[in-house]
Amino acid sequence: MEVDVYSIAEGSRLPLIDETTALGTQAPKDRLIAVLDQVEMRVERLRRDTVRIEEERDSLLSTLDSVKHSELLNDISDCDQDDIKRYAERILARAMTVEVAVRTDRDPQQEEALHQVNMFIDQLVMSVHEDTVVAHTRCQTYMNACTSQPDPCSGTDRNFETAILGCTLDDQKRIKKRLQGLLEYFAKLNVTSYS
Repeated sequence: MEVDVYSIAEGSRLPLIDETTALGTQAPKDRLIAVLDQVEMRVERLRRDTVRIEEERDSLLSTLDSVKHSELLNDISDCDQDDIKRYAERILARAMTVEVAVRTDRDPQQEEALHQVNMFIDQLVMSVHEDTVVAHTRCQTYMNACTSQPDPCSGTDRNFETAILGCTLDDQKRIKKRLQGLLEYFAKLNVTSYS
């Protein structure tokens, strides 16, 4: 049995097991483990690529939403506004035909921790309408809970930190990216936090 590799699009290489060949200096178990190691690396690359595509799709949808609600629409005629909105809706409909997902296996404690984190973030998003400065400050304390080098000026929300530490590593990465997106939103609004 021998492990062969064949090429597919963009130079990707997938391992194949050729059981007709008895050549090779490794023991069969070692050869099988080598193949499984290669497959595992491919699976992890596939997961990373899929997450990247998922993020790109979300970014495109966010951009489309921004265009549809842009203040620039007020500076053009109603006819042109309708054209822009129809164009955006057509692109949105096309984008919605793309479904991408990476499933993360969680135990009950991790599910509960993720639920708690989502509640914290949902409350944060709702508070943006009430007081953007307080919301920005809270967002920064949440971000500090996600990093090994927190901003010493804003502190860390310990309840959020406890909840996020109960999440899977994949969920922690996604949550940190969500918080980074919120902080970028605050930056666009020129919001600063309390010091």
